[in-house]
Amino acid sequence: MAVGHSPLEQFTIKRWVPMQIGDLDVSFTNSAAFMMLTVLGVSVFLVLGMRRNALVPGRWQSMAELSYVFIASLVKDTVGTEGRPYFPLIFTVFMFVLFGNMLGMMPYAFTFTSHIIVTFTMAMAVFLGVTIIALFKHGLHFFSFFLPPGVPIFMAPLLIPIEVISYLSRPVTLSLRLFANMLAGHTLLKVIAGFIIALGVFGVAPLVLMVALMGLEFLIAFLQAFIFTILTCMYLHDALHLH
Repeated sequence: MAVGHSPLEQFTIKRWVPMQIGDLDVSFTNSAAFMMLTVLGVSVFLVLGMRRNALVPGRWQSMAELSYVFIASLVKDTVGTEGRPYFPLIFTVFMFVLFGNMLGMMPYAFTFTSHIIVTFTMAMAVFLGVTIIALFKHGLHFFSFFLPPGVPIFMAPLLIPIEVISYLSRPVTLSLRLFANMLAGHTLLKVIAGFIIALGVFGVAPLVLMVALMGLEFLIAFLQAFIFTILTCMYLHDALHLH
């Protein structure tokens, strides 16, 4: 298969505006551009949705309010009332991942959530944020999180390392789940699209399959944003309530 038609070609980061500061490459890339487009898209969506603030909401306002209520309910159900001050952060995380995933479904778009460095950076920011919150709220008592209550003390040498490793692996598992699903889905779509072109008039079956997979991929794009957000809420719950 030619390099230019490789299913992985769509994930190539390209320098649009080359920039160098000393030995540091700070070029403006397609990945950065689509992150900016995502932020702009979320902003436009919310501004259009709330600019009229009508008693009887229109289409845009209904979607904006539905998004707000959806995440507000998620925060309340998973974190509790103590999670209310962190709602703006969680809402931002959800909308950024969701719009990034959806934007990547558009033709000739770039899916930045299919890059492990992007998803890991987001996951690490969440991990460090909730850890700092836990330390500020509980102080040294935070470290009791690594020894579940009621466990005999003689089990501590075995359980504490397991709990520490499990805790430190959170940013890895959180980032890999989003990255792997978006990478695999887009690669599969690209492969099937190649069969449609190669088979010509006999490409009807792959075309039907691709349409079905496109619908599934849109669903996965939403589910991955939801999963990333609900895991963020669960980590925040642990930080606020410990056990």
